[in-house]
Amino acid sequence: MYPETILLMGLAFVSAACFVPLVFLLTGKRKDRLASRLEELSASGEADPVAVRAKLVRSTLPKMGAILLPKHAEERTRLQTRLIHAGLYGRQAMLSFLGVKMLLILAPAIIGLIAGLSGVLSIQKGVIYGVLAGVFGMIGPSFWLDRRKTIRQRQFRRALPDALDMVVVCLEGGGTLQSALQRVAAELRNVHSALAMELSIANREVQMGNSVGGALKHLADRTDIEELRSLATVIQQSDLYGASLVKALRVYAESLRLQRLYRAEELGQKAVVKLLFPTALLILPATFIVILGPAVLEIAKMFKNMR
Repeated sequence: MYPETILLMGLAFVSAACFVPLVFLLTGKRKDRLASRLEELSASGEADPVAVRAKLVRSTLPKMGAILLPKHAEERTRLQTRLIHAGLYGRQAMLSFLGVKMLLILAPAIIGLIAGLSGVLSIQKGVIYGVLAGVFGMIGPSFWLDRRKTIRQRQFRRALPDALDMVVVCLEGGGTLQSALQRVAAELRNVHSALAMELSIANREVQMGNSVGGALKHLADRTDIEELRSLATVIQQSDLYGASLVKALRVYAESLRLQRLYRAEELGQKAVVKLLFPTALLILPATFIVILGPAVLEIAKMFKNMR
């Protein structure tokens, strides 16, 4: 195996290994305080190696991320908004994200330099490969963040019509809108966990004195979903003009179901186009070989006998 191939495989492995702490730190679920306390009390006194390493990573990455922290408040606010849209609400989320990015930038360059100094490659090639991998490490986390936001929004759009149907049923049964949101958040926890968590946050805001429409507007700002903004507007207008909230939510839920159906049909139409290229490049040539291959061989034999 060529040294260049070995180095590229090593750089790819290091980049993937450095990216794991980002997923672990930013997407890992927090334990309940009671569960954490019980684990501490039931521990035998020996430190868990995994917990020690996780604590070390959590304390090191924010320090590394402080180097890349934007100086202007607008840039920090923009990055914080992107993290919130992706569902990363931790206090150290920004610094941890920037710390992993810093690690992905520096680690490949250092490995490339070490490979050049050790003689595996020339110093020039080692530095070039390390810098190229570092460029990928610089832009890779941003693509991951945008991808996570897109997946999260897709999950919300799929779950929102079902949640509104349950809210309408609770309201028709005589409950208030706040109690309906609490019930929906509890019922959807196993099916649509992301929406259930956001509804729980909205319920906490309502308990602290905010209106339901205002809490849902904040939810829409956290997720950057236009459907939730429209839902907050519907609720606020119903409270303002005294209109029937049940009828308004039922009509809005039907429109959301239609939008979900249209998106599914759109994805189905796109799938036909996407399948066209593999069919033309892979399946059709194999079919032509199977069908026309024997005929071509027979024609070749016929011309050979004519000589």
